[in-house]
Amino acid sequence: MATKERKILVAVDESEESTYALSWCLKNVVTENSKDTLVLLYVKPPHTVYSALDGTGYLFSQEILNTMDKYRNDVAETVIQKAKMLCKDLQDVKVETRVEIGDPRDVICDVGEKMGVDMMVVGSHGYGLIKRAFLGSVSNHCAQNSKCPVLIVKKPKNTAANSPRT
Repeated sequence: MATKERKILVAVDESEESTYALSWCLKNVVTENSKDTLVLLYVKPPHTVYSALDGTGYLFSQEILNTMDKYRNDVAETVIQKAKMLCKDLQDVKVETRVEIGDPRDVICDVGEKMGVDMMVVGSHGYGLIKRAFLGSVSNHCAQNSKCPVLIVKKPKNTAANSPRT
């Protein structure tokens, strides 16, 4: 019996929780020889609108703005390369990468819907009630607003456990 080819979106960022979620997904969700497609998605924060003056009377030069954009692009490239390295040993699994700009909560859901993914995997930062109220929870937003199943992977607090549990 042939297995269904699935498209699985994994949201990645520069956090340990994100790396753990991808590793866990590779060990527990993606199966060898499955012909699954794994989509690694990194969402860059939206462009900040800078006024000519920064509030203290200093001007932001174009050079500084260009440096800030270069840094954002470098971070995105580093995150994607690190995620691709974790996937390097997969057999018959296609790995695609995407870098988008915007609020991660909305972009992850939108990309998942537009691509028609079968499942989304996101890490959980484990924020408490107060931090989550102020910062918002990407994983919770995706779980509530996505049209496909969302797997939220929480990194164990035990720091001795460096590898994902199976």
